[in-house]
Amino acid sequence: MSRILIVDDDVDMQENIAEILAIEGFSVTTAGNGEEALDLLGETEFDLVLLDLIMPGLGGMDLLPSVKRLNPRAQIIMITAFSTVENAVKAMQRGANDYIAKPFKIDDLLVAVRKCLEEARFQSCKKMLDMDDTFGSLSHAIRRQILLLLKQAGRARFMEITRKLEIEDHTKMNFHLKVLKDAGLIKQNPHKLYQLTREGERVIECLNAVVKGLSG
Repeated sequence: MSRILIVDDDVDMQENIAEILAIEGFSVTTAGNGEEALDLLGETEFDLVLLDLIMPGLGGMDLLPSVKRLNPRAQIIMITAFSTVENAVKAMQRGANDYIAKPFKIDDLLVAVRKCLEEARFQSCKKMLDMDDTFGSLSHAIRRQILLLLKQAGRARFMEITRKLEIEDHTKMNFHLKVLKDAGLIKQNPHKLYQLTREGERVIECLNAVVKGLSG
């Protein structure tokens, strides 16, 4: 579940956004000013920060560097009035990922939030897949096919994998399975059934995310 921090001194706006995002299944935390936001950012890692541009005391532009420092992986969406869109664009040039202008439609808010979270997921997955061990284990089509088969089947025996992938050379199959095991992407249970590890599950999710990101 993605964690979202809403920073806005307008209580009604803050509560409305929080309710919308909570209904959509996000974990939502709110802050009424910049100082409160800094305390929360120092304690919790958020996936996304919705940051009001104009607030008493520390405004969104002032908070931006601290958000990037305390939660470097967090996506940032600036909330701005029509009259301050130019400033929101400046904030994006300084590291914010997107902005929404008041008044906004619920659908526009959700599209912006999901887009930013998807982009963060894509970048995180791309970084993980670029790691030498993971990249090496995925470099051969047969190994990718094994992972996809185990994702669909849940568990499978050696002969079942060779039959479904139509690979008659058992030595070759043993080699590819060993590469995946050494990379920590698959394992065998006490009944000698092959299955994905938690890391293997993440790799499959990341492959799907990267493909979606490249085609989006």
